[in-house]
Amino acid sequence: MKDIVIACVGKPSAGKSSFLNAVTDATAKVGNYPFTTIKPNNGIAYFPIGCPCKRFNKSKQCAPRYGRCIEGKRYVPIQILDVAGLVPGASEGQGLGNQFLDDLRHADALIHVVDVSGTTDANGKETVGYDPIGDIEWLRGEIHSWIFGNLNKRWSQIVRRHVAVKASTAETLHIQLSGYGATLVVVQRTLDRSGVKESMDSWDRETIKKVVDAFLDERFPTVIALNKIDLPDSDKNISKIMRKYGQSKVVLSSALAETFLRKLHKQKFIIYEEGTDIVQTKEDLPDSDLKPLDEKLQNRIEKVQDLVLYRYGSTGVQDVILKAVEVLGLVPAFPVKSLSTFGNANGKGVFRDCILLWPGTKVLEFADIVHPEIAKHYLGAETVGNRKIGEDDEITLENNIICFKTSQATHSSATNPGPDKK
Repeated sequence: MKDIVIACVGKPSAGKSSFLNAVTDATAKVGNYPFTTIKPNNGIAYFPIGCPCKRFNKSKQCAPRYGRCIEGKRYVPIQILDVAGLVPGASEGQGLGNQFLDDLRHADALIHVVDVSGTTDANGKETVGYDPIGDIEWLRGEIHSWIFGNLNKRWSQIVRRHVAVKASTAETLHIQLSGYGATLVVVQRTLDRSGVKESMDSWDRETIKKVVDAFLDERFPTVIALNKIDLPDSDKNISKIMRKYGQSKVVLSSALAETFLRKLHKQKFIIYEEGTDIVQTKEDLPDSDLKPLDEKLQNRIEKVQDLVLYRYGSTGVQDVILKAVEVLGLVPAFPVKSLSTFGNANGKGVFRDCILLWPGTKVLEFADIVHPEIAKHYLGAETVGNRKIGEDDEITLENNIICFKTSQATHSSATNPGPDKK
């Protein structure tokens, strides 16, 4: 199973770098992560889920191998890809367009960071009164043009081969779309979503565009992060974008506010609980070891509270990552050696591993992800309450704590997935 990757995209100066700094800053607190093929433009973000340790009164024994767990709130690592800034004409090679579009092949979902304040134009240059709703349409349009252009210029050749080999529509399209990281299942869902039933040899340009549009929804589900929500013109633009796109995939955020608060927390000026509006200072906790604030710093914190935290409940940065995980439908699963102790073979705490699974992952597939030896010697599996589950059962939030039974004793590493076994 390959690492799940979320790509952070956007035009220059939209706040993408600030957003990445905000969501990946937590790596300094943990020190290790489960990904072995990190590139220089990658990072690790941590998003919170409810950890089962709290349900079973095991919070004090909870010891995640990666990430951290604080009183039942578990911060799970996920890989973030920093994609090159995009400018109009990327699909035609403008700017770093070719690099951007090539990087997208590795992504499972996109976070589109949009400067909702309207203070940067389409090329990322400083301006006033720019309508950011155009940025949302433009990004999708560039990716659409890239894929459609590649298909359209070879379409007659594609159709001739399709007819000659008598392949199914899904099989032919899969050959063409696999370069974008598409599986046959994704291609079949694309066809179902498009509603196109006609034979490929009768497709015109509009039909191809319709199929590409459906493909984008299936292959690159996108969360829109409306950034810079604390600037003056943001409110009117937020309302306009919400009316058009709804709230299902739009999240309000202030990356600079998040970065600022995390920095002060790290420097021990405040206690800041990520994902909330809770900020505590020396004045709130006089007996703590927090450093006192000068007037300037106090005023900056109060400004962040007034313009961001109290208005929106948080900086929204964590919510963006959570929404991206949600659109992918990822299921957190916990392999354990014992359903009574929830420990692993080494006995170093409980619920050591949390593995993110694609929706529809079956029990035997999960066994292979944890370790191939478990799948090879698989006898069965049980979940909480010693309830047996079948190898073809799908893993859901109802049965995601699993103990595998094997035909022989496996090495301790077989129940402890290493860095490459996410």
